[in-house]
Amino acid sequence: MLAQQRQSAILDLIRQRGGVRVSHLVSRFGVSDMTIRRDLEVLAERGLIDKVHGGATLAGPGSADEPGFAAKSVRQQAEKRAIAERAAVLVEPGMAIALSAGTTTAALARLLSEVRGLTVVTNSVPVADALYQDPRADQTVVLTGGIRTPSDALTGPVAEAAVSSLNVDLLFLGVHGMSPRTGFTTPNLLEAGVNRCLIDSARRLVVLADHTKWETTGIATIAPLAAADVLVTDSGLPGEARAAVGEQVGELVVVDAR
Repeated sequence: MLAQQRQSAILDLIRQRGGVRVSHLVSRFGVSDMTIRRDLEVLAERGLIDKVHGGATLAGPGSADEPGFAAKSVRQQAEKRAIAERAAVLVEPGMAIALSAGTTTAALARLLSEVRGLTVVTNSVPVADALYQDPRADQTVVLTGGIRTPSDALTGPVAEAAVSSLNVDLLFLGVHGMSPRTGFTTPNLLEAGVNRCLIDSARRLVVLADHTKWETTGIATIAPLAAADVLVTDSGLPGEARAAVGEQVGELVVVDAR
């Protein structure tokens, strides 16, 4: 197979899967590690893929690109559901918790209807809606005001002021991306400000992020990886990524999607 043909096949594979590992490509095409890395370098130089540690992913959008809530809600549904189910175990009756905006935190909200005496603070319209759909008389939902973003988060000085006056036991934080270099990130500058206020208000930080968030970078850093007391992710996260994350977060929890 000619190099150009192999590179075209590699690109097709990445488009199908979203990402591939160098070791898989070596086995699939029967060439050396160095040859595959040269192929990936060519594709990266053409702007078709992003090289990541141990492999490559399809070239992503810019760091300020923010998909809407509806678009994100159909991605990695099984992984998000499994992450939410594991996170729900951490919630106890009588707690005050905060949920940031995000599709995984919205999945968690839908699992909290049975928790007695719960107070939930959120800057997410879908999170509040999920809790209002099956209300309990002994639950309190606090929805901040603010400027609405494409991901249905309420942001800006009004939201920051509301959050900064509160204290909660746990914060469940959804993120756009995570990496050792940039930490937990978001593509929205205003949302980053509210999320930092949410972190400051919480006794413990629990980050909910499926494996596709690895090596994805938004324009604004919310917090370093070390800020997370717990990171709940799924088994799609590569081994080297688990090692890198495990060295920094307080506890790494990996769940199997089904």
